[in-house]
Amino acid sequence: MNHLDRPRTRRALLLVAAAAAAALTSGCADDSATPTPASSSRQAEVAERGASVMPFDLDRTTHQFTKTDTGGVQTVVADDPQDNAQITLIQQHLTSEVDRFRRGDFTDPARIHGNEMPGLEALRAHGGRITIDYQTTPDGARVTYTTSDAELRNALHHWFDAQVSDHGQHATR
Repeated sequence: MNHLDRPRTRRALLLVAAAAAAALTSGCADDSATPTPASSSRQAEVAERGASVMPFDLDRTTHQFTKTDTGGVQTVVADDPQDNAQITLIQQHLTSEVDRFRRGDFTDPARIHGNEMPGLEALRAHGGRITIDYQTTPDGARVTYTTSDAELRNALHHWFDAQVSDHGQHATR
């Protein structure tokens, strides 16, 4: 395999892993529906707005949103695990976002996806009822959202679905 095939292979492996994770979490009460992909024009708009908020390159990274019984896990990785510039940008961005999210500040997702983004209103009002943990990974970073509040868990699941729908090829479940 030449070096040009690695990002494609990595993205394919991430898609397989995401499908397996979705199958494992299919017992979640709010996980029965697969998000409908947004139109290509909507995805293009989201990508354009995302470029002004997220410092990393969407075409060189992948978002993964995995629902769990207690919330979910958001992972962002560089498609090339040797792309240290993208990895650093992912880690810096998610560190800042986690700090904001803990305070109920979801301004950046609203700037990218719009104020009517599913789940966003409830997440803004979480008032500390969601534990949000950050972890670096060798190829990016992971954010884990945990709550015992069923309404907030469902809001997280709707928010994850909207992310996957709007980000198209740049996101997986």
